[in-house]
Amino acid sequence: MKYIDKYLEYLKVERKYSNKTILSYKDDLIEYNEFLGNNFTNILNIDMNIVNNYMKYLYDRKITKSSISRKLSSIRGLYNYLVREDIIKENHFNKIQNPKRELYLPKFLKDEELDKIFSVCNSNNPTEERDTLIIELLYATGVRVSELVNIKIKDINREEKLIKVLGKGNKERMVIYNNHTKKALDTYLKDGYNYFNKKSSEYLILNKNGNKLSERYIREIINNSNENDIIKFKVLRDDKEVEVDGKVVLENGADLMTVKELLGHESLNTTSIYTHITNEQIKKTYNLAHPRAKK
Repeated sequence: MKYIDKYLEYLKVERKYSNKTILSYKDDLIEYNEFLGNNFTNILNIDMNIVNNYMKYLYDRKITKSSISRKLSSIRGLYNYLVREDIIKENHFNKIQNPKRELYLPKFLKDEELDKIFSVCNSNNPTEERDTLIIELLYATGVRVSELVNIKIKDINREEKLIKVLGKGNKERMVIYNNHTKKALDTYLKDGYNYFNKKSSEYLILNKNGNKLSERYIREIINNSNENDIIKFKVLRDDKEVEVDGKVVLENGADLMTVKELLGHESLNTTSIYTHITNEQIKKTYNLAHPRAKK
């Protein structure tokens, strides 16, 4: 475990990885270390036979390809670190490729579904003011839930309607919000925030004890945002279940590079998934443009 601990410390101190990312790496590496122990070997004493056996072990568990890719990335990173530190000579995991991931198009909320969601947003008490702001911010800015909970009061430029967000890899970016979100923010800061802020917190979204709201609780708020279950609302980027913001701004004329920056994507490949056209759009264009469809 000492090499794993050294690597995790390196990720924290030198690479500035978030605690959440480091915990994911740690879980993957502990599992891998246990696999090696069950096969009577150790981290420094592996060959391609061990690598292939580990790959078979992962596939036999029938876990998703994305999970396999993540585990391989964690292990590959460990061995690259050990090579860099001259502890081992080569990284056998660099000789294998990650499995090709299935490409699933995001599910998009329709306009009428969004209308239903916002129709149940009220501001009759501090809790409703906070929850309305959460939904407005997620939709207006496209921030991840993990980013939302870490927004601080000092990060908000109310005059310019901008918020500084700390994203993946501790990268900062500015996101823009609209007048609907401004109204929700102003209402919350005037009344609700003072109700929750029992400990002079620096964070924007607080729980009843005055502490930063958890990601899990925000997910519960969103999924319970519709009293009558008219629609299950999941605009949660971290869960990759439903995406709204990127699709909407692209459809209304924004270029791909701008959307990439707004959403904090590292690669344009990630953003490009929003360019896939819905079946309804394809049918509409076909019926309008195809000569035979007009008759």
